[in-house]
Amino acid sequence: VRVLLGASIYGNIHIMFPMIATLDVFRQAKTFVIETENELRDEGVEVGEYKLGMMVEIPSSAMLADQFAKEVDFMSIGTNDLIQYSMASDRMNEKVSYLYQPYNPAILRLIKLTIDGAHKHKKWVGMCGEMAGETLAVPLLLGLGLDEFSMSASSILAAREIVRSVNYQEMQQLAQKALECATEEEVITLIQATVTIPTK
Repeated sequence: VRVLLGASIYGNIHIMFPMIATLDVFRQAKTFVIETENELRDEGVEVGEYKLGMMVEIPSSAMLADQFAKEVDFMSIGTNDLIQYSMASDRMNEKVSYLYQPYNPAILRLIKLTIDGAHKHKKWVGMCGEMAGETLAVPLLLGLGLDEFSMSASSILAAREIVRSVNYQEMQQLAQKALECATEEEVITLIQATVTIPTK
């Protein structure tokens, strides 16, 4: 944290805390950063502007996103862990790996809760995790209102092609229909019937 704060005078620094489950935990982390900043200033170290955010990886933080949004500068949804914690899944365990379902309506509703809760307080929401780079997910995430996508370089061209080719209002309608689905299979069928997905 000292290094990040010291580097803040050179660029746009965003500090993001992982695995935040309760508001108290984020407040403790925020207090630690502020105390560290004060220590640096007392030592004569210049500190620039910076933003403090959190990962939404646990269902409890998604459910209370509107409360967290009052105190954070931004949020980033970590889909890999959010899916595993929500679905009692483990991608590395073949006995329960089938429960790793990014397109399950329950997961989509948690994502929507997070986005709406953040936007309520004019905070932006990104996504880091494999889902953000999946061509099938991009139109759906656009419709849900996601502000920022984080993905590997190999996924960018296909994702950009989708973003440029779809109508935002139509994607909002797609997302609403997906939220009303009962299974992951229904969601996937809906996306495939609505959007032309380019091959990578």
